[in-house]
Amino acid sequence: MGLLHLYCGDGKGKTTAAIGLAIRGAGAGMRVHIVQFLKGRETAELAILAGIPQITVSRCEKDYGFTWSMTSEEKEAITLEHNRLLTEAVQLETSGEVQMLILDEFVSVYRQGLLDRALAEHLILQKPPALELVLTGRNPDEKWIRAADYVSEIRAVKHPYQKGIGARYGIEY
Repeated sequence: MGLLHLYCGDGKGKTTAAIGLAIRGAGAGMRVHIVQFLKGRETAELAILAGIPQITVSRCEKDYGFTWSMTSEEKEAITLEHNRLLTEAVQLETSGEVQMLILDEFVSVYRQGLLDRALAEHLILQKPPALELVLTGRNPDEKWIRAADYVSEIRAVKHPYQKGIGARYGIEY
């Protein structure tokens, strides 16, 4: 029986937790697919995930930066990419090719309307019973909290960014 996981909150570690679960699932023989919304630049986890045959990753073809600095044209372009990624995820979900599907930063792109919400809702709310489905992101819609079987809120108590220390390769990305 597959369940719905939600890693949310303003703290560091949502993606890290989801990738840890992906590795655990792969270690148990599960086929895992990770969809990374909003992410297009090189990140350290890609190097190690590429060496695990049971895990595949789809992501944006380019880095658009943070949503608050995107132009309306960039938001339109990234929405098209997100819908492509979402369509691929639906195909994997319905084909039964994967036992675990991770939608990284889903909560954020859903909230901001940067994907086809109806298709996203269908993918999540009509998931096959055996599929383990993982969502990550900040400020989840109440419907995702209600639908989830696991909800883990990762809260920022203290973060180096507050002292002016930027994101570090291998730690934050």
